[in-house]
Amino acid sequence: MAAIPYAAFLRGVNLGGRTTRSADLKAAFEAMGYKDARTLIASGNVLFSAEREADAELAGTIEKGLKAKFGFEIGVVLRSIDELRAMVAAEPFKSLPEGADAKRYVMFLREAVGKSLKLPFGVEGDHDVLSVTPTEIFAVAWHMPNGRYGEGLDALEKQFPKGTLMTMRNWNTILKAVA
Repeated sequence: MAAIPYAAFLRGVNLGGRTTRSADLKAAFEAMGYKDARTLIASGNVLFSAEREADAELAGTIEKGLKAKFGFEIGVVLRSIDELRAMVAAEPFKSLPEGADAKRYVMFLREAVGKSLKLPFGVEGDHDVLSVTPTEIFAVAWHMPNGRYGEGLDALEKQFPKGTLMTMRNWNTILKAVA
């Protein structure tokens, strides 16, 4: 069986002393036997190929290997490159006005939360949730007079049960992963 290309989005790396250099991440994936490993942007994104197996099982295997390599827990959210291509093709930000001064983000949840997340969904802050699926939230952070974008966007995580594994990425990262 041919290997399937994946993107691994790692949670909470390069924060608070939990440093993982890109070269070390690539080496860790290669040591675990994954093919074509390479990092994408220095923020815990690894592209690789693996034989097809259940995502939860594959993510768990990678988490164990990363803990052995780095000495601390690293949550892993996986999407196949085909899933990312379908996500891009669905144009989740098409309702965003042309030229809007906003940054686009996707929050990946490792497992589906309920049957479906419903809009409106969100919390106070300088952002809007444009669309949702059971495993993704597509949000924009608006440019504010203080020069920052979307304060309060991280508060979306507090809307989920404790222990829900999720991680957020800038939409440009997703576009680079599928390119």
